[in-house]
Amino acid sequence: MNRFTEWLPDRVDRRIRIVAWLSFIAQTTIIATGGAVRLTGSGLGCPTWPTCTADSLVPTDELSYHSLIEFGNRLMTGVVGIVALLLFVLVWRIRAERRDLFTLSLIVGAGIIAQAIVGGITVWTGLNPFIVGFHYVSSLVLVCVAAAFIVRMHAVPGPREAAVPAWYAGLTHATTAVLALTIVFGILTTGSGPHSGDTDAGRTGFDSELLEHVHAWPGYTLLALTLVLLVAAWRLRLPTLRWTVVLLAAEVVQIAVGLYQARNGLPPLAVGVHMVLAALTAAAMTVVVLCLKRPVAAHRPVEASVGA
Repeated sequence: MNRFTEWLPDRVDRRIRIVAWLSFIAQTTIIATGGAVRLTGSGLGCPTWPTCTADSLVPTDELSYHSLIEFGNRLMTGVVGIVALLLFVLVWRIRAERRDLFTLSLIVGAGIIAQAIVGGITVWTGLNPFIVGFHYVSSLVLVCVAAAFIVRMHAVPGPREAAVPAWYAGLTHATTAVLALTIVFGILTTGSGPHSGDTDAGRTGFDSELLEHVHAWPGYTLLALTLVLLVAAWRLRLPTLRWTVVLLAAEVVQIAVGLYQARNGLPPLAVGVHMVLAALTAAAMTVVVLCLKRPVAAHRPVEASVGA
């Protein structure tokens, strides 16, 4: 046991960095595979959970290709879980000095377990659109947590202080709220549209065409607010500049895909891309928020450091 403990990293090394990126990629990929399940009508390809059928853990010959798609997504949950467990183990030795990384890895691991349970409830309820929407939101949150881990593993540990003016921080948090609102209306729009995950699955009953327009309003507001953040960051030379550019680029592409799918009858591939882009946009917003603060030690005057 001591030999294994000594093998674990005593600092953030290449192993942690690689697995952290693998975790982020896996969390994003499972959103794509989950979207494939829904957009191909394979949501009930495995009609039970945690097994695929009442008598078999895996798809049987009597089931269709929908079962393979749904079961493939379930296998992806296992991949995500293994990567999360590996990351948790790798940060175990540095859990005291890097409590932030340990906590984030713990959240990801617990979140994956919760996700699996929510997935089971989704199947048991016959793809209730509200539960399906919650399932997506929880996946998106895990993508953001994985992104936060990557940011924090490159940061100096310890106390942090504001790196931007108070008004800028407030505007950034307001922009985050608008992004969240945009995603919520996007989920409601999808939940009332044609891609239910199965021909027998229920819908929310809302007017999908009206929701498409309502979904667009906070989307354009988000774009405008991000432009303000970008200009301010450029003028004031704030540390958020680079990632605000990334955020703006993600939003522009997202809007373009949204307009394309709305004007072309919601083609499944475009809807799937839209879902993944929403998660990546939220991840970029997470990084921008984390850039609002900087380590205190990194900007402490040299005299004060020597005197201490």
